[in-house]
Amino acid sequence: MSLRKLPELNAGARGRIQSFVSPSAMSRWTPGIQAAAGESPDNVISILDVIGEDWWTGEGVTANRIAGALRAIGDRDVVVNVNSPGGDMFDGVAIYNQLRMHPGRVTVNILGMAASAASVIAMAGDDIRIGRPSFLMIHNCWCLAAGNRHDFAALSEQMAPFDAAMADVYQERTGVDLKRITSLMDKESWIGGSVAVADGWADALLEDSAIKQGS
Repeated sequence: MSLRKLPELNAGARGRIQSFVSPSAMSRWTPGIQAAAGESPDNVISILDVIGEDWWTGEGVTANRIAGALRAIGDRDVVVNVNSPGGDMFDGVAIYNQLRMHPGRVTVNILGMAASAASVIAMAGDDIRIGRPSFLMIHNCWCLAAGNRHDFAALSEQMAPFDAAMADVYQERTGVDLKRITSLMDKESWIGGSVAVADGWADALLEDSAIKQGS
């Protein structure tokens, strides 16, 4: 169990909603950013890709993959290195809950960005550390949809509880006023390293030497 009393995030049934990576996050993502250390210890999980299965490449970080990694780690402390533009909210919620319930201490290192669904995952850290030039990005759930005006009106109602659930998790982990958080989500907000620490989104800055630009 996490040392912090983090709330369970219940996204409910997927229904007709399919969550996607925000184009603005994808355009800013630098995939090559990674931890500078050499061979990683066996208690390190790397989330350095889109969250959920990528429709185009078949790759991505899924909840099943993280569940397998946590089973292999057992009850030990775990380090989660993140550089992700986000992706499928439902996989993100599942990964957040898996880390929240992990028996050991969870340290999250935001190496490049933790955007959208990845920012939810980052909130599961007992300790959240972020690079000085790195970013958290929070926004309302982003999806693609098709249909008539009635379909879109219904979709808006279906998505509202998911946004509220994410806002509750952000508020519980950061202590930032809920009204302020919903305002930040409404306008899609990028929160840089130093501001993230100052405002409670992260606990400490990572040393510059801990992050490298890979190929």
